[in-house]
Formats: sequence, structure tokens, C-alpha cells
Amino acid sequence: MTTSVTPAVSDTSPTPTPDQKPKTYRHWWNATRRRRDTIEGYLFIMPVVLGLILFTFGPMMASLYFSMTDYPILRSPEWNGIKNYINLFTREKYFWKSVQVTVTYAIFSVTLGIIGSFILALFLNQKLKGIAFFRTAFYMPVIVPVVASAVLWGWMLNPDYGLLNAILKGLGLPTSRWLADPESALPSLILMSLWGIGGGMIIYLAGLQGIPESLYEAGKIDGANSNQLFWYVTLPLMTPTIFFNVVMGLIIALQVFTESFLMTNGGPLYATYFYGLMVYDRAFQFFQMGMASAMAWVLGIVIMILTLLVFKSSTLWVFYETEVK
Repeated sequence: MTTSVTPAVSDTSPTPTPDQKPKTYRHWWNATRRRRDTIEGYLFIMPVVLGLILFTFGPMMASLYFSMTDYPILRSPEWNGIKNYINLFTREKYFWKSVQVTVTYAIFSVTLGIIGSFILALFLNQKLKGIAFFRTAFYMPVIVPVVASAVLWGWMLNPDYGLLNAILKGLGLPTSRWLADPESALPSLILMSLWGIGGGMIIYLAGLQGIPESLYEAGKIDGANSNQLFWYVTLPLMTPTIFFNVVMGLIIALQVFTESFLMTNGGPLYATYFYGLMVYDRAFQFFQMGMASAMAWVLGIVIMILTLLVFKSSTLWVFYETEVK
């Protein structure tokens, strides 16, 4: 009996390259890579998220709870609902006075700061030799710490030996009591706020230099003079920058505290008793942490409402180059 043997056939097909591997392997590899990228992304943002939770949202929620309690710090808080908010508007002796002082300061300091920094930016936007020195000089006060600025201005506004009164005497003009007079104390702090217009000036300067030169050239070809170029080219294109500075200025001005705390302590006769200083007094002078928390939330809500109103009104006066009205 004859047995036939079939010869083995060798597999001569080429080994698949990594790009030719089965789809299941590629899917697994892509899923693993996406999972790794996701984990790395979460690890990178974890410090920021933990910081916000521990140092921002956590304290905010604690403050909201304390605002509805009677919490004199030295003993445990006791729940009292919205009693602190009711007492704030009806029984707090200097609440409305602090609101009046803060609103007055915000209106004048923001308005003068916006106008002053914009005019300063227009002057410093010229292509002149040595203009960089003046830009730096006007910006320098911004980097001076607020405490140092308050001490410096306290000396300058001293009614007895201050620099401003010395200049007025030298010019033969009447001097002022500045921070020592209830009538001039708040205007003095408003004047001091102009010390920091260099910050807004830098932002306006960036906005001015971002306006295409071709628009001015087109306007000149059409016969526009300098005033018309300003009102119909420069100002409309600067409204987004003005809008930004208005929002930031309002937020900062309504929270003013350091200047009054260091220079006047709210006096004389509560002429500079800002809302922020009242919050500090309730919390750390009278140990009424519940009332202070309620005041802080009222201020936060007011700032949020005003910011939303400014955003809402921006559709009427803010012009963006990419949109057609």
C-alpha cells in the first residue's frame, strides 16, 4: 500500500507592518493614548481646580452660610436666616453713609480715570524720540504697592508740611486741609486715585496701536480732518477697550479699602467711610462675622448686577471691527 505525502507549503506572505496591524489593535492603542492624555490633562489642571475649590468656592460657600447666622467668632454660629440682611438695610447706622461715599468715589474716580488715561494714551501714542521714557514714567506708579502709595500720599496731603500745600504756598495760592477736612477728604482720595491711571493708559495705548493705519489713510483720502478721524475712526474702534476699562474700574472702585484704612480710617466725620472699610470693622473690630459676611454678599451681588448692566448696554455703544451695525 502506497502512502502519498503532501509537501508542506511555506507561508511567504510579508509580516504586517505597524500601520497594517488589525483594526482592533489600533483602536486599543488610540483608546489607551486618549485615556493617558485625559489623565495627564486632569493632573495639569488639578492644582488650579483644587485652589479654586479650597481658596475661592469653599470660602464663598462658608461666607454665604455665615451671612445667615449670628457669628461673633468667639462662639459657634447660630442660624438666624435673613435677619442680618434685614438689619443691614434697616438698623445699621452707617450703612447708607458708606454706600453714598463708595458710590460717589466710584463715579468720579472711574470717570476721571477713564478720561485721563485715554487722553494720556493719545499723547503718548506719538512717534517721537524718547517717548518710551515717558510711557515708562507714567506707568511706574502702577507697580508701586498700594500701601507705599498710601504712605506717600499721606505725606503729600499733610496740611502742615505736605508737598502739595508747599507748592500752593510757593505759588501764592490758598492751601487746603486735604484729608483733615470732611469737605475735601473724599475729593483728596479721588485725586489720589488718578495716581494709577498709567495702568489704563497702557491698555489704551495697546488699543490705539492696534488700529490699522489703512483706516486713517482712507479717511484722509476722503478728506477727513484730525477731529473727524478721531470721532469716526479712533473713538469707535477704541470702544471695546473703553468697555473693558469701565468694567474693571467699577469692580475695583466699589471694593476700595486700603487708602481709607491707612490714611483716614474712615474719617473725618465718616467722610471717607467706604463700604469695604465698614465690612472690615464689622468683622474684625466688632467681631460680627455674620453681618460682615452678609455685607460682603450684598456688595458682590451689586457688583455683579452693575457688571451685567454694563455688558447689556455695550450693544448700544461698543463697536467691534468685525461686526456690521
